[in-house]
Amino acid sequence: MHNKTDILNIAGDLFSQRGYHGTTMRELARSLDLRGASLYSHIASKEEMLWEIVRQAAGEFLAQAEAVPQDIAPEEQLLRLIRGHLAVIANELQNATVFFQEWKFLEQPLRGKITALRDAYEGHFRRVIEEGTRQGVFHVHDTRLATLFVLSALNWTYQWYHAGGELTMQQLADQYSTFILRALTCGQIS
Repeated sequence: MHNKTDILNIAGDLFSQRGYHGTTMRELARSLDLRGASLYSHIASKEEMLWEIVRQAAGEFLAQAEAVPQDIAPEEQLLRLIRGHLAVIANELQNATVFFQEWKFLEQPLRGKITALRDAYEGHFRRVIEEGTRQGVFHVHDTRLATLFVLSALNWTYQWYHAGGELTMQQLADQYSTFILRALTCGQIS
């Protein structure tokens, strides 16, 4: 007997490989060795599965950001945000993939809820970059653009990262941190 977690794991795997629209309920049921009607006894709809996967990934990103203390230097806050972001991608790769690629297929109001979570997450990065700029640590003319630059660089990682690759997650986080801090400080750090 499968539970909702099993179903969401299989759905996340299929959605990350084939996309939301490229995955049918029949394929999901077959992957779980269930009849189509049996699947509906566990979950109301395909969109509910997408919502659960995307909400869980958004929650993981947000939890990482909220765990960063605000009473430490902006550079250290940013380093922790970078590490946390990359850790979610590494630990939740299939759900992160679904989050980045498939969230836009949610209908309103669910899409709006994800947008609000995404904006709250982005706000953590923007706050740190604004504070670092105010303190003269970062040299940024447009904090919104700088925030989008940082998140764009981090977000794309899901496209090519795989565990056991050339770089460990720690090495990857260290290199990303170096590149991002150099960009925000105009190369003024060592």
